[in-house]
Amino acid sequence: MAENKHARTGLWLGGQPWWQALICIVLVLLPMYVTKAGKDGPTMVAATTMASALAICFGLAVVFNEIGERLPIWNTYIGGGLLLTFFGVAILKQFHLVPEQGLDLINSFISDDANFLEMFIIMLIVGSVLSLERDILLRSFAGYIPAILGGLLVAAIFGGIVGAIFGIPFSDTLIKYTLPIMGGGNGAGAVPLSQIYEQVTGDSAANYYSFAIIVLTIANIFCIIASAGLNALGEKVPALTGDKKSLIRGSENLVRDDEKVATDNTDLAGALLLAFACYSVGELMAGVVLPKIAGAPIHKYAYMIIFVVVLAATGLVPARVRAGAKRLQSFFSGQLGIIIMVGMGADFNLGELFNAIAPKNIIMALVIVIGAVIGSGAVGYLVGFYPIDTAITAGLCMANRGGNGDLACLGAADRMDLIAYSQLSSRLGGGIVLIIASFVFSFML
Repeated sequence: MAENKHARTGLWLGGQPWWQALICIVLVLLPMYVTKAGKDGPTMVAATTMASALAICFGLAVVFNEIGERLPIWNTYIGGGLLLTFFGVAILKQFHLVPEQGLDLINSFISDDANFLEMFIIMLIVGSVLSLERDILLRSFAGYIPAILGGLLVAAIFGGIVGAIFGIPFSDTLIKYTLPIMGGGNGAGAVPLSQIYEQVTGDSAANYYSFAIIVLTIANIFCIIASAGLNALGEKVPALTGDKKSLIRGSENLVRDDEKVATDNTDLAGALLLAFACYSVGELMAGVVLPKIAGAPIHKYAYMIIFVVVLAATGLVPARVRAGAKRLQSFFSGQLGIIIMVGMGADFNLGELFNAIAPKNIIMALVIVIGAVIGSGAVGYLVGFYPIDTAITAGLCMANRGGNGDLACLGAADRMDLIAYSQLSSRLGGGIVLIIASFVFSFML
């Protein structure tokens, strides 16, 4: 085999040799710190444009993401580069190491005027759902969705009971603890939940997200530990689990590898147009056709998810377009997710973190995870699933941090072949939580 003369050697940072990346980082951040005279006083040289905002976000994100991905323990159990980017930018803000005008520019791009966050969520939802195998959607929907709901219900009950012991009203327990933990992760869960919260209350999305991401991170650690524990239980009691590749009792070949489909830039364009069409359906449904159900406003993301699920289940979308949507989703979540975390960190009050990390919140996260395991495992057994495998996929993969959390849980449980089910939990289960949240936020806030 011929040697690849262009293989990466040495230390690389942000897709470039480290020295070249550092030069680029300094150059994109420098205009934020250099000021010029203005009619209202000194202003930063960086223009108030999307290009300047994106450049600053990339400069900050690459540094913190690289550290988070290399930091032992943190990169495996806490949240890796994404979470360190969020906290790193929040620390810079707390100690005034980022100019106020720079923070305003970042916030304008991510969540205010340009609202890049919405673009991110659209691509994540469409790509994640369309990438699921049609057979999994059709053959598992009848039993798997009840298993997810069972985990969500028992998690809410357990959280409500322990919350009452701490003197927390049930509405606060549901809104601040259960929903963000059981929302299917960060990008498709905590982030859109914070957007719904802002829409309903008028309060900043970052105020909700800042607490949600903390309890979700605590829960993620418990999910990984619980996955290893359930695997050990399955080794001792084989009747509770299958061959670690199938979920339905007696069905060994339900989950198959994704079909390999070649794509080109035309397929990406087709997927992009389809994603915007699905988003427009959500806007029309939430804005005109059926804005409320039983008096509760339904968020456009919830309608969008329902529409994408219908498309995936009917098989109307060509395989090449579905593969293109998956590529878009992978690019946005993998490469641009760190940009979103810069925006969240720039709008985060670090002081709230110290109020959130308390024994009460640790205990609340633990009992909600336990409830998810018991509820999903019990309902899974009743509908013909293996209880341990169901508890891991429908329970713990709902309560963890989404994609990376799914991999950590499945790896700890030695069940990587069940990744399609974990995606069903993180994406469709997270969509169910968004629909529920639309009602809960309206009636309880």
